[in-house]
Amino acid sequence: MDKPLPPLDPELLRRLQEDLLDSYDEELEQELDDQFLDAQSGRARESQELRRMYFRELFRLQGELVKLQDWVVHTGERVVVLFEGRDAAGKGGAIKRITQRLNPRVCRVAALPAPNDREKTQWYFQRYVAHLPAAGEIVLFDRSWYNRAGVERVMGFCSDDEYEEFFRSVPEFEKMLVRSGIRVIKYWFSINDEEQAARFVARINDPLKQWKLSPMDLESRRRWEDYTRAKEVMLERTHIPEAPWWVVQAVDKKRARLNCIHHLLSQLPYHEVPHQPVTLPPRVRHEDYIRNPVPDSMIVPEVY
Repeated sequence: MDKPLPPLDPELLRRLQEDLLDSYDEELEQELDDQFLDAQSGRARESQELRRMYFRELFRLQGELVKLQDWVVHTGERVVVLFEGRDAAGKGGAIKRITQRLNPRVCRVAALPAPNDREKTQWYFQRYVAHLPAAGEIVLFDRSWYNRAGVERVMGFCSDDEYEEFFRSVPEFEKMLVRSGIRVIKYWFSINDEEQAARFVARINDPLKQWKLSPMDLESRRRWEDYTRAKEVMLERTHIPEAPWWVVQAVDKKRARLNCIHHLLSQLPYHEVPHQPVTLPPRVRHEDYIRNPVPDSMIVPEVY
């Protein structure tokens, strides 16, 4: 029979509580961004109860993501999740909440820049293949090979022949990935015209977010209808049983995050992996050990 754990020292308990609160600060800081967006778009602030519900569910789902991570490592699964959608659709915010509590060595993000001159001469999928997961890894693609069906098509960065070849190749490419044992899950984050405009305005007026706006983003705003047509063709021609598309209604960013994480968890047959109890070993002490002082010139000034 297991022995009951001894009661924690009150000071240690206080430190543990402080550490727990500190681990939530990042999410609370990001929450301020959402409040700023609400103010810019003229939406009324959510009630305290709705915010509490959001955080309660988010932290619960993040706990399940940790279990999923353990299962992936334990079973050697390989998981690829694609996040696509218009600019400012909320893909990055959802990815942040998924990865927030996970080990970056297990769950990593692939956000590839525009191809360089050399990459433009390669097989189109070649630079994406280099980022596919090994056993026990999850890779989240913040935009993916579907750039060819979206921005490259709309902005004229590929020829008609390259565009058609993409649609001939991508179903076979994804089927090949699935046959090799990689689980492929594809999400399209869907927002409306008015919501994208509000989010762009928020970025324009927030010095901490202006870096997110590129000339390409602004041009995408002008070409809203062209992107809509490209998206419709993409979904129609690449929605296959082996790797179907899933559309996340993303006008409400918080609901989109929760719904996406909940759905992602439902797509994988994970279970909690038992772990051996962890016991902190006592520190070894030596009588002749003397700690050398750090020179004042090396100390970071305590401005705060």
